[in-house]
Amino acid sequence: MAETSSGKIGVLVMSYGTPASMEDIEPYYTHIRRGNPPSPEQLADLTDRYEAIVGGVFPLRENTDRQVQGLQEVLDRLAPGTYKCYQGLKHAKPFIEDGVEEMAADGIREAVGIVLAPHYSVMSVGSYIKRAKETAEAKGMKLASVEEYHLHPKLIAALADRVKAALKLFGGEVRPADVKVLFSAHSLPERILEMGDPYVKQLLATSEAVAEAAGVSDWQFTWQSAGRTHEPWLGPDILDTMQSLHTDGVMNILSAPIGFVSDHLEVLYDLDIEAKAFANNLGIHFERIEMLNTDPFYMEALAESVMAARNGSD
Repeated sequence: MAETSSGKIGVLVMSYGTPASMEDIEPYYTHIRRGNPPSPEQLADLTDRYEAIVGGVFPLRENTDRQVQGLQEVLDRLAPGTYKCYQGLKHAKPFIEDGVEEMAADGIREAVGIVLAPHYSVMSVGSYIKRAKETAEAKGMKLASVEEYHLHPKLIAALADRVKAALKLFGGEVRPADVKVLFSAHSLPERILEMGDPYVKQLLATSEAVAEAAGVSDWQFTWQSAGRTHEPWLGPDILDTMQSLHTDGVMNILSAPIGFVSDHLEVLYDLDIEAKAFANNLGIHFERIEMLNTDPFYMEALAESVMAARNGSD
């Protein structure tokens, strides 16, 4: 891939998006619902979830902004003057299409797209890339893409470090072997299984690699944050898994949401508030690993994946 006349390769950093303020929750939710406004009850439920998070919605957006800046800094260190990062969100401004158009306006002719999600599914990462490539093609821009990086050694190392650190939260009287590690990711509709989608296989591969690197033998995978639609979603849900584990006598659970890379609502509410309260009611000691956010290893994993995709399209 040749560089642009300005000497820059664009990097479109894509993610799901989150409202920038409490006032943006309704248009954000409407976009997720494909233009259908939520009912007053649905809107109140989502608003309550954001309000329950310390600091409100604003830190979530800032987390993603910091990740984009962190990636830029690593790329500047590894390949000075070569790359310029742009942001594109699925359900909030700047949308994916906005990010591509900004690159085009800056004279970027060739770019690499990467999603802040390590695991590929046609319903998640695939949809981001599709939107980016369609807009890039309309702008006459060449766009390479990173489809997954779920086994990048630095991603695995960063996650393993977090698991090992979090196991210490249970105290010296609890041996690491007495803690069940629950790896989790955002559920998707079950129909992906009929499509031969690699999402489940990749998540299990990451879980196994992280467990091995962290020296964990007692672990399993579960799902979380399923959508509220009429079709079946992948399960079991983490709450159901916790109930089953409690029945089996498990009293210590470490949550490792490896499908998420920053402090999303699905982590700060679904795990830290909902799952923790459920665990407390069962008498289970529940802890969670720290999220990657701008972890140096994670930033380097992103940067190296971008550079590999760029070189692969030369």
